[in-house]
Amino acid sequence: MTSPQTGIFALGTSSHAYVEFDVSEGASGQDLVTAISSLREPRTTMGGVNLVAGFRPELWRAAVPDDAPVRLHGFDDDVVGGLTMPATQHDAVLWLSGSAYDVIFETARAAIAEVRALASVAEETSSWPYRHDRDLTGFIDGTENPTLIDAAEIILVPEGRPGAGGTILLLQKWPHDADMWESLPIGEQERVMGRTKADGVELEDKPSDSHVARTDQDQFGKIFRRNMPYGTVTDHGTMFVGFSSEQHVLAKMLESMAGVGGGERDALTRYTQPVTGAYYFVPSADSLRAVGGV
Repeated sequence: MTSPQTGIFALGTSSHAYVEFDVSEGASGQDLVTAISSLREPRTTMGGVNLVAGFRPELWRAAVPDDAPVRLHGFDDDVVGGLTMPATQHDAVLWLSGSAYDVIFETARAAIAEVRALASVAEETSSWPYRHDRDLTGFIDGTENPTLIDAAEIILVPEGRPGAGGTILLLQKWPHDADMWESLPIGEQERVMGRTKADGVELEDKPSDSHVARTDQDQFGKIFRRNMPYGTVTDHGTMFVGFSSEQHVLAKMLESMAGVGGGERDALTRYTQPVTGAYYFVPSADSLRAVGGV
């Protein structure tokens, strides 16, 4: 059976970093794929750090044609509805997570140095958990997440299909308008979210434009979220880190939130809006070993 990159499922880590790369002018995308795939032990914990590698779908397909899911593509166009979700696709991403930021810091610096001749850092964000399982709105995040027992079956490409053991990552950065959000009474915040703030219970009379209603996984399909807060006291938000075996599940959720085609816009997007958006294919650990030669 094809093994996934285990860092995807490494819950409970307290420090995270997301580093996105663009291939440098004159450099080879194939060489970048090989270099990132050959980073030490990308499929396991290394020195207290979990390292997950992903690639722009077209870049991975060019490097490993037989291991790319059919019709998977990058975040090539803005999602435009009642708001615009920008497309900021890059060529590769490294997601590092662990128990202490000093180890994350050193490992990220070493990884950047390894690929410096091939790619430049296009986006870098550091993250950390907030009050165990809440985002910076104060609400519990990931209430609909599957258990770890079920997550692999939901988000990994099945055996026998191109890309088996891999998964599709949607990565977005959502800064919050904290002052506007915190000016709302808790009852109004709950109606925006569609669930209670204290314990995350879904409201029976939730508004149709509530966040829960606009991202209903019973309608669009299940995903596995590893969201994390990011930022400083004065400038912060949520890193959306969502995995699925099918791109259309993630794409349809975004369209619903944005109100594409005249639909209702997600009420939460009046208080937080994305400034980045990219899809990455996260290959299996076996595929990384084959490409990287380690």
